[in-house]
Amino acid sequence: MKTGISGTTTLKDGTVLSKMGQGTWNMGENKAARNEEIAALRLGVELGLNLIDTAEMYGEGRSEELVGEAIRGIRDQVFLVSKVYPHNAGLDRIIRSCEESLKRLGTDHLDLYLLHWRGKVPLQETVEGMEQLVASGKIARWGVSNLDTEDMKELLRIPGGDRCAVNQVLYHLGSRGIEHELAPWQRTHRIPVMAYSPLAQAGKLRKGLAENETVREIAQNHGATPLQIMLAWSIREGDVIAIPKASTREHVTENAAAAKIRLSDEEYWKLDDAFPQPAWKVPLDMI
Repeated sequence: MKTGISGTTTLKDGTVLSKMGQGTWNMGENKAARNEEIAALRLGVELGLNLIDTAEMYGEGRSEELVGEAIRGIRDQVFLVSKVYPHNAGLDRIIRSCEESLKRLGTDHLDLYLLHWRGKVPLQETVEGMEQLVASGKIARWGVSNLDTEDMKELLRIPGGDRCAVNQVLYHLGSRGIEHELAPWQRTHRIPVMAYSPLAQAGKLRKGLAENETVREIAQNHGATPLQIMLAWSIREGDVIAIPKASTREHVTENAAAAKIRLSDEEYWKLDDAFPQPAWKVPLDMI
C-alpha cells in the first residue's frame, strides 16, 4: 500500500495529468448558481485541478456550455474531457456528436473523448469512429466509461482498442469492487482509472461514510474534513485520477487541499477494516 500521494498520473502516450480533476455532473442547470460554478471551475484550474470532465448527457449539453464559458481564455491550461451517449457512438453519429460538443465547449478539440457507457453499438464501430476523430484532430485521444473487466478485454481484442487511454468508473471508499479484478487488470495494461463520484455524491451511496467514526478520527488527526480524507484515500494509488464535482469556490479549495494529505499505513489499515475490499468479484457499480 502506498503511503504518499503523488501529484500526477501518466497516460500510455506519456501525457502527465494531475491526479485530481473537476467533475461537472448536474452543473450548468441552475441559472442562479451559474456565476459561482464558473468561478469554481476557473479557481480549480488555478489550483492545479486542470482536468475538467463533462458530457453531452449532463443537462443535455448545458454542462458543456457552462464549461465552455469557464475555460474561455484559459483553454490551453485545461485538459478537457467529454463523453458521448452510447446511442451516438456509431459511425453515423459520433462525429456529429463530437462536433456539437466542441461547439458548446467553444473549442476545436477535446483532449479526451469517452464512450459514456456501453450500449447497442458494437465496440469495434465506436473504436473506428474514435480513431477517425483522432485522425481529423477533433480529439487527441479516446477512452471509455463504465466498462467492466470482460468488456475491457473485448475492447483490447479489437484493432486499435489498445489505444484506450482511460476507463472512467464509480469508485470511492464505500464502493471498492473494482479493486478485486478491474483495477489490477487495467494496471497491467497501463490504463488508468478515472474515478467519478469519489465523494459518493449520489444520495444514499454516501450514507455512513462521512459519519463513520474511523473516517472522522483520521480527519481530526489531519485537521481535515471527512470528505477530504475520502478524497485523499481515492487517489492513494499512482494510476487513479479522481474527478469530484465542486460547484463552489470553497469546495474546490477543499478538494485541492485534499490532494496534499498523506495518510499513514496505520490509517489505511483502519480504513480497510472499516470499509473492506470485496473478497470476490462484484458487479460494477454505476450511477
